[in-house]
Amino acid sequence: MTAAESEVPMPMKKVYRRLERWRSKRTGRSKIPAAIWTAAGQLAREHGVSRVAEVLGLEFNHLKRVSQVAEPGGLKRRARPPAFVELIAPQAMGARPCVIEIEGQRGKLHIELNGSSDELASVSRALWEMLA
Repeated sequence: MTAAESEVPMPMKKVYRRLERWRSKRTGRSKIPAAIWTAAGQLAREHGVSRVAEVLGLEFNHLKRVSQVAEPGGLKRRARPPAFVELIAPQAMGARPCVIEIEGQRGKLHIELNGSSDELASVSRALWEMLA
């Protein structure tokens, strides 16, 4: 194992080795095989384009495009919205508790605050509709 390879994170080692093997055997200015780009794109979706490009010595913009291409079946991979997001607001002095529940096709949204705001309901609805 070379000094450079010892600095490669474990999840990236397999692709790193494939890429190094290809680099050692290539002739001229041949293009990196599509299979290696695909594997690097999968790593970029998991570990970030910048980190993978740096570790594997790949061009950032090309890796970014490869990491955004369609998955098998022709569907573009979309990030899933988080299942739960907790927002902690500063405590308001002397405010009454406020509970808002919004129900839609995708389920319920329940917000509890120790203070109220006239705009809270409209902001919550707008947020809910954005996620739909």
